[in-house]
Amino acid sequence: MELKDKIRSIPDYPEKGVMFRDITTLLKDSEALVEAVDQMQKNLEGLEFDLILGPESRGFIFGMPIAYNLKKGFIPIRKKGKLPSEVVSKEYSLEYGTATIEMHKDAVLPGQKVVIVDDLLATGGTAKAIVEMVEGIGAEVVSMNFLIELDFLNGRKVLDGYNLNTVIHY
Repeated sequence: MELKDKIRSIPDYPEKGVMFRDITTLLKDSEALVEAVDQMQKNLEGLEFDLILGPESRGFIFGMPIAYNLKKGFIPIRKKGKLPSEVVSKEYSLEYGTATIEMHKDAVLPGQKVVIVDDLLATGGTAKAIVEMVEGIGAEVVSMNFLIELDFLNGRKVLDGYNLNTVIHY
């Protein structure tokens, strides 16, 4: 199955000149969804780690089943103001502005090894912000796994030196 064929492309969304890659068409196809999760999970074979971190909201979609299958804990990375306890936060640049993400301060402990799972690597801003939060706590990012990478945005350069895995390239 070619997963790339299951993703809908929408021109000029959210602004003119952007080609939006809509994964909802992949998510509704049960075989494609299973294949996507399986391929992302396969990229983690042989790695030793403690937790999977997934940013809101599509990182939840792919990170949770992988964490469940591998019997690992899952840490949600949320938008600012969504978590009820003490947080660490990081502001970062997006393709179209800035945002702030947060995680509970006690979610990841010093010395733990984590994997970041998300649907898309674009400019690398979200992933880099998560890396900075994790490393600021004293933990280690051992891998980052994405369903899609927009190669032309060079997000990989922002994350140079880290283990990156991508299933689909545009």
